[in-house]
Amino acid sequence: MDLLILLVSFVIILAGAELFTNGIEWFGRKLGLAEGAVGSVLAAVGTALPETMIPIIAILFSTGEHSEDIGVGAILGAPFMLATLAMFVTGVAVMVQARTRPAGDVMPVDTRVLGADMRTFVIAYGIAIAAALFLPSDPTWPKIVVAVLLLLVYAWYVKGHFEADPSVDVEDLAPLRFHRFDAGRTHPADGSPRLRVINFQVIVALGLIVIGAIAFVDAVGHVAASLGVSQVLLALVIAPIATELPEKFNSIIWIRQGKDTLAMGNITGAMVFQSAIPVSVALLFAPHTWVVEPGSYLAFASAGIAFLASGAIFIPMWRTGKLRGRLLLLGGAFYAVYLVIVGIGIATG
Repeated sequence: MDLLILLVSFVIILAGAELFTNGIEWFGRKLGLAEGAVGSVLAAVGTALPETMIPIIAILFSTGEHSEDIGVGAILGAPFMLATLAMFVTGVAVMVQARTRPAGDVMPVDTRVLGADMRTFVIAYGIAIAAALFLPSDPTWPKIVVAVLLLLVYAWYVKGHFEADPSVDVEDLAPLRFHRFDAGRTHPADGSPRLRVINFQVIVALGLIVIGAIAFVDAVGHVAASLGVSQVLLALVIAPIATELPEKFNSIIWIRQGKDTLAMGNITGAMVFQSAIPVSVALLFAPHTWVVEPGSYLAFASAGIAFLASGAIFIPMWRTGKLRGRLLLLGGAFYAVYLVIVGIGIATG
């Protein structure tokens, strides 16, 4: 039964991702936004919501004995999964289509957009990890200051993307999937669907993604328990894979459509969001858990892997001005390294 739920929830997430990518492009077009704002802000935040709610609920509302620790682990797991597995899956999608692409595995991305995303990620996540390394558990006010700083960094990042020049024309977009709900109505002068129908499609898509993600995570937990999988392995490796599915599917869909800036921005923008917003929640409401100490080494090791994977993929892009799909495959190697670290930690712990 759990395997059937896994399959059904997988299909639901995929359907939601398809509706979401289509709807969010039209939403960005309606607001006159650039691709960077659509991919790195709107899409990234929208599809990051399912996994973001897990640590927030764990920290703010759960009364379990280890709920705050679970929340911090989930916060650390998101940037790690995005920098490793999400990059790897996107790289595989690029390499599969490389033969049919004019430039092979060279991705036609806006390197300025991705460069801005990764600089902001390194700054925000670097500040967050430095707070865990160097700030004391008591008093807590220095961590509150760091939380406010991270919120300001993210606000500045969003402002920069929203002020960029729009770059998406109606001709570049596939018809809105919910266009039938707009049939027989008065359309705007440019022939595009009305904003209310676009909003309806985006909301439905997010609902499908959230429902599918919740069902998928629950089924994964049951399957892992029935197979006797370690709870540590479940928390640090298996559950984050499930919660990061929306970003992976959205990026694959955009890669197939040749919209690589949207595909990559969906991941890099989510990395910026996850390094600032959920971390701020932990710093504000559970500052005593945001500290590197015995018992949290394994979780915080994921942050180091995320930095290394990001550098291996994007420093060559910064030097050459090109991003190659084969470089994204390095994310899989770093993910494998972390699996070994987790395995050693479980065996010795």
